[in-house]
Amino acid sequence: MDDYPDQVPFHALIRRDTATPQPRLIRRHCLSTRLWHWLNALVMLVMVMSGLMIFNAHPRLYWGAYGANDDAAWLEIGAWVDAAGRNHGGVTLMNRTWETTGVLGLSRGSDGAELALAFPGWVTLPSTYDLALGRSWHLAGALVLAWGLLAYLLWSLVNGHWRDWHITRAQWHPLAIWRDLRAHLRLPVALAEHYGVVQKLAYAGVLFGLLPLMIASGLAMAPGVDAGLPWIVDMFGGRQSARSVHFIGMAGLVLFVLVHLVMVLASGPLNQMRGMITGHMRVPPSHPSEEDAP
Repeated sequence: MDDYPDQVPFHALIRRDTATPQPRLIRRHCLSTRLWHWLNALVMLVMVMSGLMIFNAHPRLYWGAYGANDDAAWLEIGAWVDAAGRNHGGVTLMNRTWETTGVLGLSRGSDGAELALAFPGWVTLPSTYDLALGRSWHLAGALVLAWGLLAYLLWSLVNGHWRDWHITRAQWHPLAIWRDLRAHLRLPVALAEHYGVVQKLAYAGVLFGLLPLMIASGLAMAPGVDAGLPWIVDMFGGRQSARSVHFIGMAGLVLFVLVHLVMVLASGPLNQMRGMITGHMRVPPSHPSEEDAP
C-alpha cells in the first residue's frame, strides 16, 4: 500500500491573489512647514553669500575681545607673493597652510584679473566687492530669519507640528539610533511616513541649537547691541569670539544643507520635491515603525 507523506491539502493548491502592494500617498508636510522650508532656502542663500562678502573685508578670525592684523588668527584666508614674484592664495588654519590658488585667497574676476579676496565673486552677494551692500543684504536676511523662526515655532505649537520632533524613550536607545543611522546610510534610502530619530535630532539641533546660536552671535557683533546689551557680547567672551562662533555656525548650517540635499537625492528627489511643494509624497506600503523599541 502506497504511503503519501508529502501530500498537500487541496485548498493549499488553490492559486491566491498575490498582487504586489502599491506605495501609499500620504500627507507628509503641512503648509507652514513648506513655506518655512522654501523661505529658509532663499534666506540661507542670501545670508551665506552676503556673509562671505562681509568676511572678505577682514578674512581673519580670532578668539577674545580684540583682533587686528598683527594679532594671531586661528583662521586666515589670504594671498602672498613667492620669491619668483608669483601670486598665491591659501587657507591657514591653526598655523598650517594649504594652497587654494584660484578659489580661496586669490581668484580671477569677470575681466580675468587676479583678485586677492578670501572668497571669489561667484559665491558672494554682491559679486563685486561692496561691504556696505553686503551688510544691507545680510541684515535684511537676518530679520526675515529671526521673525520667521519665531513665527514657525509658535505656529508649530498651535497646529501640533512640534509632536513630529518629539523623540520617544524608545528612540533614545543607542540601538534605535544606530539602526536608524544605518538605514540612512544604506542606498537607496527608504522613505518612512514619520521622521526617524536621526532626522529629529538633526532638525532639533538646527532649530534649537544652530539657528539661535547664529542669531545671538550675530547680535553680539552689532555695535548697538554691544553698547545696550553688553552681556550678550560677554556671553561669547568678546566680539571676536562671537565672530568666530558665527562663522563656525555658518559652516555647520552649510554642512547640514549639503547632507540634506544628498539624502534627498538618495531617497528619490522627484518624490521629495513633490512632498515639499504639494505636501503629499509616496511611501512604501509597509515599513517598520519609527516608534518601535530596538
